[in-house]
Amino acid sequence: MGPGARLAALLALLALRAGDPAAATAREDTFSALTSVARALAPERRLLETLRRYLRGEEARLRDLTRFYDKVLSLHEDVAVPVVNPLLAFALIKRLQSDWRNVVHSLEAAENIRALKDGYEKVEQDLPAFEDLEGAARALMRLQDVYLLNVKGLAQGVFQRVTGSSITDLYSPRQLFSLTADDCFHVGKVAYDMGDYYHAIPWLEEAVSLFRTSYGQWKTEDEASLDDALDYLAFACFQAGNVSCALNLSREFLLYNPDNKRMARNVLKYERLLAESTHQEATEAVIQRPNVPHLQTRDTYEELCQTLGSQPTHYQIPSLYCSYETNSSPYLLLQPARKEVIHLRPFVALYHDFVSDAEAQKIRELAEPWLQRSVVASGEKQLPVEYRISKSAWLKDTVDPMLVTLDRRIAALTGLDIQPPYAEYLQVVNYGIGGHYEPHFDHATSPSSPLYRMKSGNRVATFMIYLSAVEAGGATAFIYANFSVPVVKNAALFWWNLHRSGEGDGDTLHAGCPVLVGDKWVANKWIHEYGQEFRRPCTTNPED
Repeated sequence: MGPGARLAALLALLALRAGDPAAATAREDTFSALTSVARALAPERRLLETLRRYLRGEEARLRDLTRFYDKVLSLHEDVAVPVVNPLLAFALIKRLQSDWRNVVHSLEAAENIRALKDGYEKVEQDLPAFEDLEGAARALMRLQDVYLLNVKGLAQGVFQRVTGSSITDLYSPRQLFSLTADDCFHVGKVAYDMGDYYHAIPWLEEAVSLFRTSYGQWKTEDEASLDDALDYLAFACFQAGNVSCALNLSREFLLYNPDNKRMARNVLKYERLLAESTHQEATEAVIQRPNVPHLQTRDTYEELCQTLGSQPTHYQIPSLYCSYETNSSPYLLLQPARKEVIHLRPFVALYHDFVSDAEAQKIRELAEPWLQRSVVASGEKQLPVEYRISKSAWLKDTVDPMLVTLDRRIAALTGLDIQPPYAEYLQVVNYGIGGHYEPHFDHATSPSSPLYRMKSGNRVATFMIYLSAVEAGGATAFIYANFSVPVVKNAALFWWNLHRSGEGDGDTLHAGCPVLVGDKWVANKWIHEYGQEFRRPCTTNPED
């Protein structure tokens, strides 16, 4: 085994160790917050330094092997070289008995590999786990679905929404970054392993296409090959009901690997199925996108997300307005808030420049060390779920004086009591790759909800601060009210979750659209019913 093959085998072994699901439980999930993804750059820099030292060592060893090769080759240039010379005879025997063994079993090669492995093991615990690769792959599929992105375009680094013959550029990166055949294969395989052939097939098709163009070129880092991509794609097509496609791909597989008996049996099986079917459709089978059982408003939700924010224009709806807001509070007299009424039922207002750049950065810095995977209430439990991809942290106002100032500003603007237990601590959220939160209510919809443990009633209002800008996606979509608000850096979004009667407002069903490009941070202040009796009096009118 040559040094290149030995290195490939070693890295493959290490990749398997890194992908061990048992090891994944010891790590935090990297993909669910972009700040965690960014931290993964540091261990990769250390790995690059380790690899640089390895390459230098191997280059020196290869120079020495080249010297040995040239020396021995020169002795064979004359095929009639006599071995009657005892010195030549001794040297030949010595080379064959000793020198070649030392070359093949070089200690330098073993030491170089050992140093590379040691360098990897030092950072292994800081590397993303196998579940992060799966989570990142599912994120790409989510972006593909919600924003109607073309897989071939994505693989080329282009973010385009394709609807029929219409193509819309959603984001133009400053520098294109394309995916490799092996990258596309991994995305397709994640979908394949879930039995999701709707997503598996286009990603595997792109992997096959890219592997074909580079066939015969060996890359150390690749796990898959053209054979693997054809194998998975053929069976995915068969599972989706497209037998003729499966047959063609299987035949192509046998061109590259004619001794594979399993694939040969599959070809005979597909041929028999086609021969027995008298009603075989000439067109390709149409694969339905997997439905999401808990999401009954998917179409509306995704249409709102695709607009990347759809604030209504004020000249079309005169009752919506902009103003400088003091709420009769002395605290806001010298610096009133810039208020924009976004919607009336439900009432939603956007307060521009509610925090400064310095305050937003400070909140992010305070929260980052405490970020953990976001959870949702499920009965009396709190669980991480696929339909909420982010990490969050809770900050008490005692953490920093700036948070006390922020609370005062929120209280002055809303006119509500936001001191515990009448309001929750500030929740800071960082969204991950394709991070999102599918349609949900902020207020409790069940008497057994953990929200009632504060013994201060339900969540009457939400005050959400955008702590960062994003380049595309990430809008807040109000599903039944049929509008969405784009991310506006440093602005705050406010709405009432409950009617004055105490009943939940069904029109506040909202979602955080997937982040297409960017690092989205928000801070939530949830305010409860109790303590607001004289600040927002109850009425019996269900419309109030």
